[in-house]
Amino acid sequence: MTTDPEVPMSSPSTPGCSLDRPGTSDEARALRAELVGRAREIVPVLARNAPRTEEDRRVVEENIALIDEAGLFSIMRPRRLGGLETDIRTKLEVSRELARGCGSTAWATTLMNVCAFFAGLFPDQAQRDVLESSPGNRIAGVLAPTAEATRVDGGYRLTGSWGWASGCLHAQWAVVGFPVPDEHGEIVDQGLALVPMTDLSIEDTWFVAGMRGTGSNTLVARDILVPEHRVLSIPAAIGGRYATEHTDEALYRSAFIPVAAVVLAGPQLGLAQAALDLVLEKAPKRGISYTFYDTQTEAPTVQLAVAKAASLIDAAHLFAYRAAADIDQAAVDGVYPDYAARARVRMDTGAAIENAREAIRTLVSAHGAGSFAETSPMQRIWRDSEVASRHAVISPAISSEVYGRALLGLTDGVTALV
Repeated sequence: MTTDPEVPMSSPSTPGCSLDRPGTSDEARALRAELVGRAREIVPVLARNAPRTEEDRRVVEENIALIDEAGLFSIMRPRRLGGLETDIRTKLEVSRELARGCGSTAWATTLMNVCAFFAGLFPDQAQRDVLESSPGNRIAGVLAPTAEATRVDGGYRLTGSWGWASGCLHAQWAVVGFPVPDEHGEIVDQGLALVPMTDLSIEDTWFVAGMRGTGSNTLVARDILVPEHRVLSIPAAIGGRYATEHTDEALYRSAFIPVAAVVLAGPQLGLAQAALDLVLEKAPKRGISYTFYDTQTEAPTVQLAVAKAASLIDAAHLFAYRAAADIDQAAVDGVYPDYAARARVRMDTGAAIENAREAIRTLVSAHGAGSFAETSPMQRIWRDSEVASRHAVISPAISSEVYGRALLGLTDGVTALV
């Protein structure tokens, strides 16, 4: 492992949480270990490129090429179309490992991968449109229905824009939300459309405090035609009614919103671990100004801080991995989780996010004011976490409200995204 100061070293406290769904095969675990190992190998490069990724406001192409070569963009593509079709736990672990090197790179990769999962829910013809001739195609997307549509023979014409499309600078296709009208113009559904990036333009709008390198710009469509077979009903998907004919594929039986939410915890787990690794590496070499401690390692305040942070990170992993296990098990069993079970996944995801974020805050204070030097990876880790943890689908406060109401038998009134 490199000792470059920009590359946090893996520590003995790296969580080895074994929480997994019962019955996970040795083959699946071996593939997961292989993919995580491939991600770990490129962490030093991602870390070295992290400042430039942030400065350029897009993931450095070297990172994209390495992730592609490692097969890490294929983990949620259908196996019959050249993908690896792994489970959600594997998705979390790969994202987590990438984030140890660069939060923005991990986030953009996570979003493109989950959009590949969404594509696997569409009719077979739509999936083949995207992946049959070019299995390496990547997909970005935005679920929000921020567009106008007109019903025409064989499909819809769309005009509109979609903000915060993470990964769009590296994608060949996009999934975008829109209100679905009938022939009279009345809104009868909410749809998700698969659209080639050649039909869209990208407006440069991503100017933010953290996750600056994700390139989460705005997609724009002007009177584009979307064939009907490339449209998925979002309300139907939320209820577990997918359009894919390949009902034997467990991954694409996974619960729609729980998957969309929990995958966003992966980068947070990696950012928190990167912060802990950095503090543990630097503590023996850093003193504490205006005290008698020659190194931070000697100070009980730092000892207590790293213990607290490590425990919070462990808890974040446990919550995220339990959510993944619930999703994966239900998919294997062919049972769509009921509202209460899906609400618990949202709660687990929110708890994972909160614990990871609090761990980073604790570590920033333990590391000291030097955390905020522009040359320190810590300030970027902190900013990335603070921004990403406020994604609307993973809001810990909303997730708590949804779960509390579900426990009390209330299944509406907050959000449809459960």
